Amino acid sequence: MNHAKKSPQDEGVKRSYSAFSKLNGEHPFKDKVPEGRVEYKARRKKGGKVAFFNFDLAKEIGLIPKSHPSELNPDLEKEILDTFSIVIINEYDVMNNIKFPEEEILPNTYMATRYLQLQHPDKTGKTSGDGRTVWNGTLKHQGVTWDVSSCGTGGTKLSPACNINKKFYQTGDPSISYGCGLSEVAEGLETLFFSEVLGKNGFKTERVLAIVEFERGLAINVRANPNLLRPSHFFGHLKQGNLRTLKQVADYYVQRQIDNKAWAQTTFKSDKEKYHYLARQVAKTFSEMAAKFEDEYIFCWLDWDGDNILMDGGIIDYGSIRQFGLFHAEYRYDDVQRYSTTILEQKQKARYIVQCFAQVADFLATGKKKSLSQFRSHEVLELFDRNFTDCKNKNVLQKIGFQKTHQDLLLKGHLNLVTKFRKAFSYFERSKSKKGLYKVADGINWNAIFCMRDILRELPQIYLSRQTRLTHEDFIEVIKSSYATKTDLKLTDLRKKQINRFQETYSGMLDVIEKGTGVSRSQLLLELTMRSSVINKYDRVTGDSITYIVEKVKRLRPKLSPEELFQLALQFSSYQNLDPDKKAVAKEIPSRHKTIMQGLYSIVRDCREGL
Repeated sequence: MNHAKKSPQDEGVKRSYSAFSKLNGEHPFKDKVPEGRVEYKARRKKGGKVAFFNFDLAKEIGLIPKSHPSELNPDLEKEILDTFSIVIINEYDVMNNIKFPEEEILPNTYMATRYLQLQHPDKTGKTSGDGRTVWNGTLKHQGVTWDVSSCGTGGTKLSPACNINKKFYQTGDPSISYGCGLSEVAEGLETLFFSEVLGKNGFKTERVLAIVEFERGLAINVRANPNLLRPSHFFGHLKQGNLRTLKQVADYYVQRQIDNKAWAQTTFKSDKEKYHYLARQVAKTFSEMAAKFEDEYIFCWLDWDGDNILMDGGIIDYGSIRQFGLFHAEYRYDDVQRYSTTILEQKQKARYIVQCFAQVADFLATGKKKSLSQFRSHEVLELFDRNFTDCKNKNVLQKIGFQKTHQDLLLKGHLNLVTKFRKAFSYFERSKSKKGLYKVADGINWNAIFCMRDILRELPQIYLSRQTRLTHEDFIEVIKSSYATKTDLKLTDLRKKQINRFQETYSGMLDVIEKGTGVSRSQLLLELTMRSSVINKYDRVTGDSITYIVEKVKRLRPKLSPEELFQLALQFSSYQNLDPDKKAVAKEIPSRHKTIMQGLYSIVRDCREGL
């Protein structure tokens, strides 16, 4: 591996690596929520090498100085390996009296947190939680405290395998997959490429800080986020009726949100007000998140246990995350024992989580746990419903390409027009092939047949050049996808009516903005052309494309240095930036990288309509 040569500045940089020492297993959650975690001694794991390090994220969280070059040096590599190359000493090791050299055993314990998981027979969270992850600690930088955790550090007693089979497993046991406690380089790469793209496009998400690679493609994948708590961290204690621990989790979470300045309100007159505010924040967050997932075709597999999402709506666990190219509303992931939720069902799952937080807030305020059914009509659910609809309306205007002032004009005075357009848009978006349900590689699907990004991108250009509306035939020609057959594209009377309604309401919104702002039609269409071409990029990342990209990068990995992998991830996420107000700064890249990037772009293009 080629490293940067030591320079006189390196000595100053070396001294600045002291932040790594904070990631030593100590975490405030241990003290604040004693029953919310299991602690493990850990030992150094040998044979690791740094496959990837996220220099930008490391600077953002204060792990390395802002002036640090995006290059590894021997001292930085040593810090990364010393900090993250660890494996826990678990129950199997203790029961079998396995001895490890004292010099390999680290002084502090590392925690695996308890949270509710659907896979566990228990269904109340007494046995479930982090099955192969430990929390390294926290870093505070520029007023924000970040959580850092590592996946692949050994099997804990909280894994589904331990509790389904009622036995402890040795870390790396080949007889069990999701219980052996290990992770793979491919998992880290998938999370890296997907999370950086989604993060650039306004999604909250955990991000990959480092990938430490071992033999046979195994890895420790290090992630960071300002707050790694999930709804499931609350729900286990709620299910058990454990008021004391539930209150500790809630107080811990609320204080972190306040300290991180993530919430507007920071003082409360009473516990009742504080916990009600928590429930309202969850309602706002999850309604916005559910609407955005639906409109951006994000499959996240939300479920009642609140395990697959962070409290702030952040995406985690990229193993089942997908972004579809079309609105494949019937796709279900096959998890062997059961099928997942669909995109459209995610709204109800999110709403159910909010209902549970209404129950949480009441339990914490009164000390009495009421039946969940008593909160079916709670005001936070009304808030969820209102905010979900508001977000859907904002989202569709943003996708068209309207700038914020124009969106506000339409939403405040012409909501009925926006709603009519959204209904027509949704009709085409949700149209399905006559082929019906069929099996795909990891589940089942029913193909969508229209690509609505294409019409939003092309329509302002067509109006600008033709100055007339599209015929029914031309409209279908623009939106048809590769999944559509001739039978699927038949122009029925209903379809013609919806095409007319789509164009009438689209033009109607242009009229409103023309009259309300004085902007000419041609100027407005030109602006929409430019903005929509970015927002509705022809070749947008899908879950399938990420899978193929990871396979390609894995093949290239032996020839890629950690610095090169960082640069490729940076270039790829910048290429997928769909924010029309944030122009990506083009940087000169090596010719070898250009060839690799062209290959990645080609994959995205080929998979643009898929799962």
